[in-house]
Amino acid sequence: MKSFKYTINGNVYKVHINSVLENIAEVEVNGTPYQVKMEKPSKKQVVTIKRPAQAPTTPTGDPVVARPASVATPGALRSPLPGVILDVKCSVGSTVKRGDLLFILEAMKMENSINADRDGRIIELKVNKGDSVLENAELVIIG
Repeated sequence: MKSFKYTINGNVYKVHINSVLENIAEVEVNGTPYQVKMEKPSKKQVVTIKRPAQAPTTPTGDPVVARPASVATPGALRSPLPGVILDVKCSVGSTVKRGDLLFILEAMKMENSINADRDGRIIELKVNKGDSVLENAELVIIG
């Protein structure tokens, strides 16, 4: 089958592997035949890493699927992170001052206070108690 030449502690060994059946190998070392019992190798775990596919593009190189442009609503207070609205502490028509508590948002098993970022009047509530919101979702319009 295969032949190898090894030098161990200055001694040269010519090894010829005649056959291998399961875990027994028949070899010749410098002309002397041996039967070598080998340990069965542990099964190796093969991990396949897939790279993300390239986003499709048009012939001009523009992406085929684009993230929709968020329409900036003037006076909108946005969610700082994704979560669930646990409580709404304001109502349409009420006057708020900067720092007033407007919502309680649960994110990552923690309650977060969402406060008004400016003085004004609540023009529109965009969410209700129990709603799930994404990061940057509009919560309320303050005018």
